Amino acid sequence: MRLRHIELFQAILQTGSLTAAAELLHISQPAASKSLQHAEQQLGFALFRRVRGKLEPTAEARILQQPTEQLSSDLQNLRRLADSLRRGSTSSLRLICTPTLAQGLLPEALGRWRKHYPDTECELATQHTREIIQSLLLREADIGLTLQKIEHPDLKADVLVQSQMMAIAPPGWWSEEKCLEPIRCQSLAGTNLIGLDARDNLGGLLHNHTRELNPPVNVSIRVQTYQLARQMVAAGQGLALVDPFTALMTSADKVQARPLEPKLTVSLYALRRVGETPIPAQQALLKYLKATATGLLQGK
Repeated sequence: MRLRHIELFQAILQTGSLTAAAELLHISQPAASKSLQHAEQQLGFALFRRVRGKLEPTAEARILQQPTEQLSSDLQNLRRLADSLRRGSTSSLRLICTPTLAQGLLPEALGRWRKHYPDTECELATQHTREIIQSLLLREADIGLTLQKIEHPDLKADVLVQSQMMAIAPPGWWSEEKCLEPIRCQSLAGTNLIGLDARDNLGGLLHNHTRELNPPVNVSIRVQTYQLARQMVAAGQGLALVDPFTALMTSADKVQARPLEPKLTVSLYALRRVGETPIPAQQALLKYLKATATGLLQGK
């Protein structure tokens, strides 16, 4: 199968129609029909059969589906990389970070940076850490921000600041005196706790710290992001263990926050590609991110 055959094959699998597949690929229906016939002639077997007006994949096509999906994905990534290389000399500063950092840290840091670089365009995106790594490797972003430690031969991770995990509670849950003290993990025993996705690095660590509590915590709600956990806490749905930027961020949904003991260290990492020296605008942005994060953690 040639690359154009694979693209058409995947398009038909997605749409169930030769006409719709042709529209998706921006080619004519006759051209799509001819390409499908050519692919089947080269393979020596049919890929689709018409059933009740739709094209249904044959048994052979089902076997080819997964490997051609991977080839199609690799081809798309190659095109994205080539496009990023083509635009590299004129592209703006591109930053990608986790949703938590985008809400709790980024707005103030960018505001400070913008005063010194008013004419530099800045593209912002939010993704989870796995997608951040891919965007950096595909050169779709210049800097990535995450709370997860990354070990990749093509990426460099610099620690901007370090702090610790915190417990948050609805307004009025603790007295003012208690809010000035750390909270022992054992104190959470028997409480309603908003659970975090255990596949997340920090979420898995927190799960290990709370699963042995006696009586056990009651996790009836589980969320994927820290800011959603904060919103659930603010709505009175329980307590949560979150990163310090989520706990201390300025927001309309006020919560109480206390450092967790035993201490669980959280690091803010700036990711970039190995062998690339940040341009002045990137270096300045990292400086303001570090200063903003430090000020937030110190209550300034």
